Amino acid sequence: MRKISLPTPVLRTPTVDPGETFTGHQEDSLLDTFDRRARDLRISLTDFCNLRCSYCMPEEGVEFMSRDTAMTAEEIVRFVRIGVEKFGVDQVRFTGGEPLTRKDVADIIAGVAGLEPRPNIALTTNAIGLDKRAAALRDAGLDRINVSLDTVDDETFREITRRPFLSRVLEGIEGAQSAGLDPVKVNAVLLPGVNDHQAPDLLRWCIDRGLKLRFIEQMPLDAGHSWERGTMITAADIFALLEPQFVLTPDSAPRNGAPAEKFLVADRQEPETIIGDVGIIASVTRPFCADCTRTRLTAEGRVRTCLFSHTEVDLLTAMRDGAGDDAIANLWKGAHWNKLAGHGMDSDSFEQPQRPMSAIGG
Repeated sequence: MRKISLPTPVLRTPTVDPGETFTGHQEDSLLDTFDRRARDLRISLTDFCNLRCSYCMPEEGVEFMSRDTAMTAEEIVRFVRIGVEKFGVDQVRFTGGEPLTRKDVADIIAGVAGLEPRPNIALTTNAIGLDKRAAALRDAGLDRINVSLDTVDDETFREITRRPFLSRVLEGIEGAQSAGLDPVKVNAVLLPGVNDHQAPDLLRWCIDRGLKLRFIEQMPLDAGHSWERGTMITAADIFALLEPQFVLTPDSAPRNGAPAEKFLVADRQEPETIIGDVGIIASVTRPFCADCTRTRLTAEGRVRTCLFSHTEVDLLTAMRDGAGDDAIANLWKGAHWNKLAGHGMDSDSFEQPQRPMSAIGG
């Protein structure tokens, strides 16, 4: 199989020397120039995935990073500890690629769960193999889990993921629920002419099983750079797709920087009875950049201040060269201080990042 080497983003030279003190702000927080504080840390554990979703990865094989390039379990836990102790990070989400392809994911979770103060720990996965590992992950300290699932139709699943693994994903979801992980959220991307017409059925399927569905607008993070704003399924389209069967009422609970707008769901035949809820993550058409509380580390230990960044700042090299916690925190602060106001997708000058979602971490 032909290997495809994905381009890497520009590695920006850190603006702060590890031996100096960053003076952009003095308080111990990941603050940027727009007064946003990052307390939600997203960490990619690997760029490898056992699916090939069309909106994320190339159909053919990809040349993945070497094991030596990726952070070790100990390095990951140390980065989280720095985030918790220095910046008040209280939410940690592990992503990929597919994080369950790392055999040491339970060890990583246990290490983070042992920190003081203990952050809330979440995992985003395609759920393949989760049925066999859910109990161990829960026992290690996993609090919440999100499963990527765009359809429950076998043929459509094969079309989107290019793999015949729907039954394994469904088994993984059942395993997570049986292990007591709650809530189990489902992340779904709707593609025009592929699965968009299935949106009402997917919502009902999730509600019937006590799952929390989150529809996500397709973002310009596909490997083939074929995304087009004019053809994507928008939040407005999702509302229109659900409206014939459901009544959606905005949830009055504070959003607090969460990416999903949440709506209470009632069956149109019984509009007074709430049967569940649904979230819509509209990064493109209803951006929430002004309330962003996230900071990201790639599997190579590089800071990305936004999914759509074109630059990254390398922290792992400093760590491996012997930098202390204060020096690493100083570099991290400097990187985050330069976070842009928004992703800029409404601008004519917007350029899609070179690396796809699988190589960044969701």
